Amino acid sequence: MRTIVITGGTDGMGAALARHYLAAGDRVVVIGRSSTKFDALVERTARRHPSAADRAEFIAADLSLVADSRRVVEYLHEHHERIDALVLAASFIRQRRHVTPEGYEASWSLFFLTKYLFVTRLADLLRASDSSVIVNLAVPGARPDAIVFDDLEMVDGFTFKRSNAQQRRANELLGILAVEQNPYLGYVTWGPDRLVRTSFAGEVGMGMKVAVAVLAPLLGRSPEDAIRPIADIIDTPSPGRAAYRGAKARPLTVGAHDEKDAARLASAVEKTL
Repeated sequence: MRTIVITGGTDGMGAALARHYLAAGDRVVVIGRSSTKFDALVERTARRHPSAADRAEFIAADLSLVADSRRVVEYLHEHHERIDALVLAASFIRQRRHVTPEGYEASWSLFFLTKYLFVTRLADLLRASDSSVIVNLAVPGARPDAIVFDDLEMVDGFTFKRSNAQQRRANELLGILAVEQNPYLGYVTWGPDRLVRTSFAGEVGMGMKVAVAVLAPLLGRSPEDAIRPIADIIDTPSPGRAAYRGAKARPLTVGAHDEKDAARLASAVEKTL
């Protein structure tokens, strides 16, 4: 029985993956904020797969908070001997800069600091699996110079576009650190190839809300359909780094100093954690 850990596993594609792997007979650990949504997910799955309730586990956490992320990592070490697949799917979109009670910029904390902690601090549990994989729902393809190393939390000149590009590029560099720790690990940055019909969690403008509400029912695919390429990656993992949009492999972004940039990023983050 595999152990699948999913952040953001109570909504959208994360929830669809949780249902999929509970139905497949795996142990699924969901990390999120709503136990009510988790209970509904498990109840729905258990109607056809009664043992799902025994294989489903929920860890309540706000992953924009570093302290909560550390607590989750400690819990996983205490209660699990290995992780076969780690899916980083937690999301909450902010168009404006927001500071958490801990003093971190919220988007940077949720979309990178938490992921950094999970990838680096859970490396031993991933190594304990014969064939482990990380699927990071950070859309690949950001330009190599997207990271502002001297202002990672964008105190100056924050925009949604710049913030999003920096997070995506940072998560690509995180893959370099991940495979250095475990050369047998598969690390995939993944993004959908079209709109997905899912709840839109975030603080955004009315224009974006209306666009999503109108376009998603017309052009979007269901979360169950959208996760099929992710399930294929998890079920047939390959060592090393890769990038996908939907089911199509994309070339990795290559910068002039990727390894040095990854080490520089890690050094800067470790000083703040």
